[in-house]
Amino acid sequence: MIVIIRILGEGQYEVDDSRVDELNVLDTQLQEAVEEGDADLLGPVLAALLTAVRERGAPVAAEVLVPSELVLPAPDASLSEIRAMLSDDGLIPG
Repeated sequence: MIVIIRILGEGQYEVDDSRVDELNVLDTQLQEAVEEGDADLLGPVLAALLTAVRERGAPVAAEVLVPSELVLPAPDASLSEIRAMLSDDGLIPG
């Protein structure tokens, strides 16, 4: 099964749902950085998460309109912007 993940300001990626557990490891680290208010850790962890989506996924063509199942912050998102996007399960449930 395929999961559609949107990176704000960038686009969508098709990611096989078997890869979601790998992404959840980084999502957990991101959530911990936000909860601790650790801005120094936040940037590298967010970059690693977005890179993992790009590497494990395939870009969805811009002209294709499909709903996103998961939405990730833009690469330059602030701590407060990411905090507003987080749920109890982080950005990626599971």
